[in-house]
Amino acid sequence: MKTIAQQLNVTAFPLIIKNADGSQIYGEDSDGYWWKSERDSNGSQIYGENSDGFWWRCESDANGKEIYHENSNGVIRDKRPKPVELTLEQIAAKLGINIGQLKIKD
Repeated sequence: MKTIAQQLNVTAFPLIIKNADGSQIYGEDSDGYWWKSERDSNGSQIYGENSDGFWWRCESDANGKEIYHENSNGVIRDKRPKPVELTLEQIAAKLGINIGQLKIKD
């Protein structure tokens, strides 16, 4: 499979492709090594891969802080908030009331 530079007959390197926001989304060197990345609507990188077969994906919170990361080396870091599941008995105990006093509204 030909690289983008090979397809376009590019001879000046490095080849850099940017998106409409000016962020680099593809790069290629004269030896055929390439990398690419994807960004979300906030401009945060969410995926990347290179010609060596390495890839990674991540997720950021509303403040741009990485909360999830995984890559092709098997690394997974998951700091996403987990839902809290409690029984009615546990809720009553945390509130310090008898479960008979607990009413759930729609």
